[in-house]
Amino acid sequence: MSKLNLQTLFRPEVLALSAYHVANAQGLIKLDAMENPYTWSDELKQAWLARLKNCPLNRYPDPEARELTTTLKTQNQLSDEIDVLLGNGSDEIIQLLLIALPQNSHVLSTTPSFVMYKQISDYLGLNYHGVSLTDNFDLDLPAMLAAIEQYNPAIIFLAYPNNPTGNLFDAESINKIINATNGLVIIDEAYEPFANASFMNRVANNVLVMRTVSKLGLAGLRLGYIAGEREIIEQLHKIRLPYNINVLTQASVQFALENKTVFSEQTTAICDERTLMLNALNSLTGVTAYESAANFILFKTPENQATKIFEAIKAQGVLIKNVHPQGGLLTDCLRVTVGTPSENKAFLQALESAL
Repeated sequence: MSKLNLQTLFRPEVLALSAYHVANAQGLIKLDAMENPYTWSDELKQAWLARLKNCPLNRYPDPEARELTTTLKTQNQLSDEIDVLLGNGSDEIIQLLLIALPQNSHVLSTTPSFVMYKQISDYLGLNYHGVSLTDNFDLDLPAMLAAIEQYNPAIIFLAYPNNPTGNLFDAESINKIINATNGLVIIDEAYEPFANASFMNRVANNVLVMRTVSKLGLAGLRLGYIAGEREIIEQLHKIRLPYNINVLTQASVQFALENKTVFSEQTTAICDERTLMLNALNSLTGVTAYESAANFILFKTPENQATKIFEAIKAQGVLIKNVHPQGGLLTDCLRVTVGTPSENKAFLQALESAL
C-alpha cells in the first residue's frame, strides 16, 4: 500500500484550517474560558447523584429529550408554534445550521465575534463574511445592510452579548437587520444570564435564539439549544445525529433547571464581581476596560504589550485569554473571565505586577 496523500484525501477547506486551540490550564487559576467558577453544595450534589442512580444506562437516551425540551420551553415561555432543538453545546447547533445550507451559500456575522461561526463555515466550504464593528464595538448598521444587499446571506449570526467584546448590540439595529434579510437571523444568547436582555420573545419567522447552559455552571455537560418556528426546527432534526444528548446530560440538566435559584444566586455574585473588576481595571494606568454584559471583561493594554503582559500573568499562575493575535479592533487586548473574589484578586495582583 502506498503512502496516503493527505492533499488529495481531504478537502482543501479542511487542509487549510488550523484546529481550535484550547490552552492547558493545569495548575493555573483558569479565567480564560468564561466558565462559572462556582460549584454546587454537598447537599445539592447528593440530590443530583440520587437522580442519576435511576438513569437507564443500558438504554439509548430519548432521542428528542422530550422532558428536558418541555422544561426549556416552559421556562422560556415559548408558544406551541415554537420548538426547541438540543445540541452537544452551541457548537453542534451552529454546525447543523450550516450543514443544512445549499452549497455556495453566504454566511454573515461581525468582526470580531465568536470564532466558530467562521471556523465551521470555512470547513464546510461556505462563503463567510465578517463585517467589522465600529470603534465602540457596536454594529456598523450601514455596512451590515450593504453586506446583506450584496451577498443575500442564508444565515446571519449575531452574538448578544458579543464575544469577545462583552457588549450588547443596539437592539433597534438588530431589528433593522432582521427586517432587511431574506435569510435566518440567529441571535446567540450564550451569556444571557448576565445580560438582562433577550430576543427570546422575538422568536418567529426568520428569527431564532440560541442559548447554552454552559455559562450557568454546567459547561461540562455540553448542552446548547435553539428556539425557532416548528417548520425550521423540523429541518434541523433531519440532520441531527440520533441520540446526540446522552442520558446523563439530559437528567443532569433537568435536575439543574429544577434548582435554578442556585444559579440565579451565582449569577448575581458574578455580576457584582464584574462591576468590582471593571472599576479596578480602569483604575490601573495604561489599562482601558470595556463595559460588559457578560461574565468576562475585555481590556486594552499599553501598545505592543499585550502578549508580554499575558505571559507575565500566566507565569504568576493565572490563565486569561490573549486576543491580541486576532488583530483589528482586538489589537493590544486581553480578555478575562469573572471568577470568584479570590481568583479575581489574584488576577488583578498579577496584572498590576505585569504592567
